[in-house]
Amino acid sequence: MSTPEAEPVGVLIVDDDPLVRAGLVMMLGGAPDVRVVAEAGDGTQVLALVDRHAPDVVLMDIRVPAMDGLAATEALRARRNAPEVIILTTFDADDHVLRALRAGAAGFVLKDTPPEEIVAAIRRVAQGQPVLSPAVTRRLIARVAGSDRDRRRGTARERLALLNEREVAVAVGQGRSNAEIGAVLYLSVPTVKTHVSSILAKLDLNNRVQVALLVHDAGLLDDQDS
Repeated sequence: MSTPEAEPVGVLIVDDDPLVRAGLVMMLGGAPDVRVVAEAGDGTQVLALVDRHAPDVVLMDIRVPAMDGLAATEALRARRNAPEVIILTTFDADDHVLRALRAGAAGFVLKDTPPEEIVAAIRRVAQGQPVLSPAVTRRLIARVAGSDRDRRRGTARERLALLNEREVAVAVGQGRSNAEIGAVLYLSVPTVKTHVSSILAKLDLNNRVQVALLVHDAGLLDDQDS
């Protein structure tokens, strides 16, 4: 008896440049397990297209007219069962990118990223995995953090102090997988998954990138290698 094939990952592309959208559609068309379900030229179209086409992943350009990609990401990720969002940008130190990650985007890719890496990023976030390394997160925060760093540090530490699973949260910030966290903390993988779910619920966050950002804001990884 044959096993039914998995449904392709549905992708919504949000970019105001028709040529960029066309290039992305052509590129993603070469991946048999990825399907572009819709395109949008500005952020105001995103919520309606998500309702109509139910994509798994949204490729979101930050700098789109009418409603920018940041506002669209915040509105989208505030919803229940929202699709994952990957930010498309030309700069890796844009403070808007950092705000989008704080709002719940799963990561970002530069527009000049090789096609196979963009496809791989889509596959990863569709599986619930972030596409942002801790080292990139640290560089991003360091380059755009301003005068509010001390305030963020204090707020982050207060939030993390509420956790019984603080060690697990720090391990997430270090970029460790569930299996790696289990090995370091002598926990089973199901127990780690339970702890991560508990952390997300207690902190009202919706993915591991947000946990990592909070750990970084708290200054708990300052001694880690970049």
